[in-house]
Amino acid sequence: MLDHLFTTIAGRVSGFMGKPLAFSVAAGTILFWLATGPIFHYSDTWQLVVNTATTIVTFLMVFLIQNSQNRDAAAMQAKLDEVIRSIAEARNEFVGIEHRTDREIEMIRLKLEQECAEGNPVHGALASVDRLGRRY
Repeated sequence: MLDHLFTTIAGRVSGFMGKPLAFSVAAGTILFWLATGPIFHYSDTWQLVVNTATTIVTFLMVFLIQNSQNRDAAAMQAKLDEVIRSIAEARNEFVGIEHRTDREIEMIRLKLEQECAEGNPVHGALASVDRLGRRY
């Protein structure tokens, strides 16, 4: 229940925060704060208000952004796993490699690049990057 509630709130907040209206509200708040500087004689309390508010908002947004990225990455992995599973020629051992260490994933990537280069040097990883570069 708490997971569902957090996911719903995080989705709505992150959806709103990515819109121009959210930026406009944030910019307006800062402009309002700047305009009140002379009224409060640019006091330490006046500065503390914006510092505290921005710190709190930033702290909370880190968790929302991380949650959003985690959900997106998990959904993408599930979709890729389904594509791998559904193609007869695909190697099913690639399903779930996201759970391996960085070093293991790097070794898999290097072996795949070598395999591509050995099978047809014209289609190796560097050759395809060179072709892409020439295209533009």
